[in-house]
Amino acid sequence: MTKIPQIAPLYESCPPRFYGGTERVVSYLTEELVRQGHEVTLFASGDSITTAALDPGCPSALRLKGCQDPLVYHLAMLHRVRQRVAEFDILHFHTDYLHFPLFADISEKTVTTLHGRLDLPDLPVVMHAFDMMPLVSISDAQRRPMSWANWYKTVHHGLPELYRLGHGVSGYLAFLGRISPEKRVDRAIEIARRAGRPLRIAAKVDPVDQVYFERRIEPLLDDPLVDFIGEIAKRTRMHSWAMQQRCYSR
Repeated sequence: MTKIPQIAPLYESCPPRFYGGTERVVSYLTEELVRQGHEVTLFASGDSITTAALDPGCPSALRLKGCQDPLVYHLAMLHRVRQRVAEFDILHFHTDYLHFPLFADISEKTVTTLHGRLDLPDLPVVMHAFDMMPLVSISDAQRRPMSWANWYKTVHHGLPELYRLGHGVSGYLAFLGRISPEKRVDRAIEIARRAGRPLRIAAKVDPVDQVYFERRIEPLLDDPLVDFIGEIAKRTRMHSWAMQQRCYSR
């Protein structure tokens, strides 16, 4: 039995109520490690649901409560992880590079899965400064902007058997995720237009992407083929979207 803390971001609960790719993956991983008999501690928001031991970094997910300074809660949580470090065999971080300065001296006891894009122009500065930190990528393509970094492994996201492949007979295309430049919902809209098929977009818009949404995506929504639903919960069914009152108002 290995003692493993999973250290998640605090923006969403584990699993998230709505959108939250990283937190959903952390939740799946945590539950599977517990099932395999490991002693797991989940550092996450207090409204997370888990069979592991939960050490809450904040009472509830920061995004849904409208937190003004998420850094405060993340640093306090990472400080608590550092205080408990002797209890664990290996520490698995999902908090980008935020924890690097606090754990660089025990880097051999850590692993960091990077879940986001790595082509940001300033990112190499911190990766060079903390090149002792072992890193895990979620795809080989993700590594390419920083192929020189301290990569240990590529581990693709695993999903439990909760989803089944549909038959493709509902008559529409779907985009599920987040509105941001790297997600390329504009390409999904273009594909739908060329194919002449309706497109339903279920996606959240973070404050950081609000200007991008208003300038680049919102004008594309003025099309009878395109339905912008907004953010949906995990169990929302595609065929019931037309019944919801969350549709984009043109």
